[in-house]
Amino acid sequence: MPSERKPLVWITGAGGLIGRYLLQSAPRWASDYRAQGLTRAELDLTNPSALAAAFERQQPDVVIHCAALSRTKDCERDPDAARRINVDATAQLADLARDRPFLFVSSAEVFDGGKGWYDEADAPAPINVYGATKLAAERIILQNVGHTVVRIVLTAGTSLLHDRSFVEDMCRAARAGSFLTLYADEFRCPLPAGVIARAIWELICGGRTGLYHLGGRERLSRWEIGQLLLEWFPELQGRLVKGSSRDHTGAPRPADLSLSTTKIQHVLSFPIPGMQSWLGERRGRGDDLWDYPVP
Repeated sequence: MPSERKPLVWITGAGGLIGRYLLQSAPRWASDYRAQGLTRAELDLTNPSALAAAFERQQPDVVIHCAALSRTKDCERDPDAARRINVDATAQLADLARDRPFLFVSSAEVFDGGKGWYDEADAPAPINVYGATKLAAERIILQNVGHTVVRIVLTAGTSLLHDRSFVEDMCRAARAGSFLTLYADEFRCPLPAGVIARAIWELICGGRTGLYHLGGRERLSRWEIGQLLLEWFPELQGRLVKGSSRDHTGAPRPADLSLSTTKIQHVLSFPIPGMQSWLGERRGRGDDLWDYPVP
């Protein structure tokens, strides 16, 4: 099919981590669509008139909304900005796309972290501004039965400026001479960005709607994650310090955000990996460590 006749997919937050992988992987996993990435410089989503005009002009057939103020400390520092970006802009975009597929990338931060292995039926209870804004946006989006929310938790990947993924943050701090305290009692289920991108494209191509959890198969502490990364990122050697969340200061952080992925696994064509198995299978490959390999 000629590219100009293919349905147009808007990918907001294309300068971010998930947006970048979605854009790059579209020819592989969504070849029947024409993907267009939108960065903040190209379209200010918090400008209602500019957003409405761009939508009217381009008439995207599908919207994948990744753009967000996602760093917890930034949201705590400026909750008004967090609401404008994470809630208000999302609500307007979802309304503009009311009659077409719309997928919102949300976060496990909507939970308080007291339980772990959360499934889609568990009641959210955010303990920080970021989680609260994500939950507010979710509730608006899920009023439309034709729309989709995907909650993710901790993403490894390579961003354009090497400043978006938790692995990039760790390596940058280590190269600057800092020690990194990793909590042995704070748990996540990390997943490579390439896996998330492939899963999102399958949801879009399959017409899946509703709420889904997407995380790695393994529940790992921050400390365990750091140990797994040592083989791949030598700059971390000697820079990791084992700590406890009991000593944490700053923005509230949920203790356990492991996610049950039973629901989404039933609709995906591939098995969701864990971080340990993913890294083991990637030994000897020369491409992006976090991208899903071409079959």
